[in-house]
Amino acid sequence: MVPRTNAPIHPDSTHSTLHLANALWRVRRPKPFVLVIEGEVKDFDDQEAAPPCDYLHDKLLLPEWREAFYQLVDATGLVVCLNVHTQHPSYRDVRGRSSKGRLSQSEYYHHDGCTGPVKPRFVEIRCPIQPQTRGVATAVAPHRDVVKAMVQVLPAELAATAALATQDMSPETIHHMDGAALDHLQGLITRTVRKKLNAEGARSYFRQVDAAANAYFEPWALGESRFIANANSNATLQHRRAYQAPHTGGVANGHLVKRWTNEELPLPGQVVDQALIAALCSEEGDEAEGAEGCYLGAH
Repeated sequence: MVPRTNAPIHPDSTHSTLHLANALWRVRRPKPFVLVIEGEVKDFDDQEAAPPCDYLHDKLLLPEWREAFYQLVDATGLVVCLNVHTQHPSYRDVRGRSSKGRLSQSEYYHHDGCTGPVKPRFVEIRCPIQPQTRGVATAVAPHRDVVKAMVQVLPAELAATAALATQDMSPETIHHMDGAALDHLQGLITRTVRKKLNAEGARSYFRQVDAAANAYFEPWALGESRFIANANSNATLQHRRAYQAPHTGGVANGHLVKRWTNEELPLPGQVVDQALIAALCSEEGDEAEGAEGCYLGAH
């Protein structure tokens, strides 16, 4: 059963509380699809903030509470956990780099694991506590809202291209599309943008998409984990690396790590499907020259 708060949480910065994993958490909901967990209520009673701790693995992801937390992610879309200090060995560096003249695949809105028959339930991306802050945003928004926004801000000359001119891109049609149809239309638009716009033109387009989709792209805090529903009949989201200004390179920037927590953090008695993980990881390499990634290619 999905845990409940002790009061309705509205899409603003008002704090409320959430009872989960035999603890009371201070939370807020900045957007309808986002729940931010700031820490345990008891840690905010003193004047000085409590030091970061590993409440993810020590409480929320304990075997007896894990599924309840996962269902919270399923029901919400994006659950943000702040002020977490962990050195759990299951995290790995986020791969892929951007250049001034070419977008990384991670700069396009995408699901994780979109080429395989089995997609991760959600992806956890975190900003470890480190000397350098993270200056590049990660935009996150519901899949359908992203596709609607991509159509809404699409330049007329791109909508008139052969690949898109025959597509029914009306809001009513998009509203009734299933996930596969959304993926197909999104792939057509993404490939068109990629081919017709230069790098900064494409980045500017996706900044407009971020705004039109009401994406969450708050700056990363050190010690923050974001659990993003990735393959979900209720609240499937997409994410992307989002430069909010022209990408000129040469700027020091904190790194991110990630894992597919549901698939890579086994419960007692479970075994990680290494073949699945290897297949998912194979999608994450830098884009080969002349090759198209899974969400740039046909769906």
